[in-house]
This record gives sequence, C-alpha cells and structure tokens, in this order.
Amino acid sequence: MMVMLAFSAGLIFFACGFLNKLPKNITVNGTDVGGKTRAEAIRILRGNIEKELKKKSITVLGQQEKYVFSYPEIGYKDNLQNLLKTVQKDGVYTAKISYYLNGLNEIASMICCGESAPVIEPYAVFNTEGEPFTYFEGSDGKTADAAKLIRDLRASLDGNFNDVFVDVKTVKRTLSMNAVRYNTRLLSTFTTRYDGSNAPRAHNIRLASEKINGTVLDYGEAFSFNDTVGQRTIERGFRQAKIIERGEFVDGVGGGVCQVSTTLFNAALLSGCDMTEFHQHSLAVSYVPPSFDAMVSGTYFDLKFENHTGYTLYIRAITGGDYVTFNIYGRGDGASYGYQSVVKNSIPAPEEITDDESLVKEGRDGTVSEGYLTVTRNGVSVTKLFRRDKYAPIKRVVLQTAEEEETEATDEA
Repeated sequence: MMVMLAFSAGLIFFACGFLNKLPKNITVNGTDVGGKTRAEAIRILRGNIEKELKKKSITVLGQQEKYVFSYPEIGYKDNLQNLLKTVQKDGVYTAKISYYLNGLNEIASMICCGESAPVIEPYAVFNTEGEPFTYFEGSDGKTADAAKLIRDLRASLDGNFNDVFVDVKTVKRTLSMNAVRYNTRLLSTFTTRYDGSNAPRAHNIRLASEKINGTVLDYGEAFSFNDTVGQRTIERGFRQAKIIERGEFVDGVGGGVCQVSTTLFNAALLSGCDMTEFHQHSLAVSYVPPSFDAMVSGTYFDLKFENHTGYTLYIRAITGGDYVTFNIYGRGDGASYGYQSVVKNSIPAPEEITDDESLVKEGRDGTVSEGYLTVTRNGVSVTKLFRRDKYAPIKRVVLQTAEEEETEATDEA
C-alpha cells in the first residue's frame, strides 16, 4: 500500500513538472525559452531585460545642470507571469515591459527647485553715512514646470529614452527702479545750529544723534526718543553741559540733547508723522521759533511720534561742527507740510537792581505763542492750530546807576 502511494505521488510530481514546462518552440521578446519551466523562463527573460536596462540611461537637460538617471534608479514592470500562464502552443510572443523612474515626483520637484529662481525686486539699502541709499536693480525670476517634466519623463521612458528638457519660464520683476527711488525720496529736512566751541554740548548732540541715525520706522510703528537714545548718564558717554531746570540754565548731564529732540521733532512733523507726545521747555530756546521745540528729560518727558504715512520711513542724522540735521526719507502720504510760529504776547521779565557787578544778568521777556501746521494736498492748503505754549521770562539783574544811588540817598534823608 505504501509503495503504491509513493508511486502515485511521484507520478503526480512528474506530471506537474512536465505540464509546467513551456512548449519546445517558444520565443518571448526574441529569446528562446522553449522547454523551460515558466519560472526558469521568467528568470532568463528578466535577466535579459535587466541586462539591456543597464545599458540605458535617461538625461534631463536644465539651464543650470544636466541630470542623468540609470538602473537601478530606473525600474521596470512586465507581464511575463500572466503571459506565460496563457502559452499553450509554439510561437513567438511579446511581453509588455514598462519603465519608470523611482521617486519620479520627488526627482521632478528637486530638479525644478534647482532650475527655478525667485524674483528679486529692485531694492534700496539704507546707509548711515555717505549716500543715503545704495540701489540694486534686482533680477527676474525663473520657474520650472514640474508637471510637464513628469509627463515628458514618462513619455521618454515609454519611448526611446530620449533626452528631456526642463521647461523654464521667466518671471518678470513687478517693481521698477523709479518706484524704489520714489519710495526713498527726501520727505523733510530740518537743521538747527549750536556753538561748536562748547565741546561738552557739541559732544552730547553728536552722541544722541548717532543713536538715532539709521532708524527705520515701518508703517504704523511708533518712535520714542527716550527708548532710542537711552538714559543720559556719564556711564553711557554723556557729558555735563547747560540744561534748563526750574526756569534756570544750570549744568546737567546730557545738556544739548533737547536740541537733538527738537530738531527731530520738526523733521518728523514736516514728513507727515503724527506727533503723539512732545513737551515745551519752560524757557524759550534760541535754535527754533516758539512753539516748535520738544524738550526731553529723564524717562518721563519724551518725544514720541508714529508713522501713519502708509510707507516705511528712514531717519538720517548728520552733525557738523556747529549744526545738527535730520533728514527723513520715504514715499510719504502725498501731502506737503509747513509750519508757522506766531507770538501772541510777551511776558515782561522782572527786574532787580544790584550794586554787585558780578550779579548782573541780561534776562529775557517771556513769550506766549502758537504753532500752526499747514497741510497741502492736491493743491489745497489747510492751516490748523497745532499747539499753544507759554515760556517764562528770565529775571533781569541790572547794576545800580549813580543817579539811582543819589535818589536813594535823598529818599533816605
């Protein structure tokens, strides 16, 4: 019984092996696989396919680089399994073979990224010295069509592995250099003068101006003088010079800084900025008309303004031997600005008589003034009251004359 079972199993195995073989005269894609088992035929045929594939490559030609791909980056698919299952008689057969590039989408994206370039619009670099701006023309951009590259690669792989060209299109700049220059034009300039021989005061003016020089104020951004310049202390490089305190000119650290804030105040006002905080001096100053000064002190009296012009503003400070200038550049809001100082009244200075010549002091009348701002837009000018101020007088001390002394003696008699 066991012998019969073994004989039957061997017969079945022999029959399966015999039946799994291909007919003797079978050619697939030009290769004779007659009499081979289907597994052997597939191994031989695929070996031939891979041998031929190793001789092939596909080249992508870009404007920047050449990209070459070959086996095993190039793979293939075939229908040999299904084809050989159906082969029952002698004949010449053709298997379908299709080729593909592994990671095609990622490769196309990588190539297009390398062949593309962003548009660089014309632009200006703001300088703190020399010419206010350095201008650059920029460059057009390039964009490569990834979807078309994928289609062309597939078509080449389905054909004769012809070279594929990357389709690159130019992307033009949208901004002109004239527009860049217009966006950085001079909007306002204001200059005040000082005694250049007063070294400590001149030093403080230069130091404070340097800390503001190069400030860029974006649209909607606020400027604070105290935040930008910082505390006026000996440790931070400021020196002792005359300041106004309690209606008197006295020595104090940072004397002269108020001339910087005043000069900037006027330049900012004339550029179209919104002045949100400013303070008058207790005494009138000589370097600007009444109602157009801007005192700063400590951390509690500040100069603040906001850029509501619609565009970026660029602040440039220039100091010379006896002057400080602020230039403000930008596109502006389309209006031009002017101002007028009107003295409404004077406040007589009190007078004191002394017989001590060393106490003689010139003094000065006080002032009541108004500041007006004129805005001209589209040829129409509107003038409005901007501020009212009152500056205290400075007491005069005069030397007693001989006649006054005689009168005094007579009165005593």
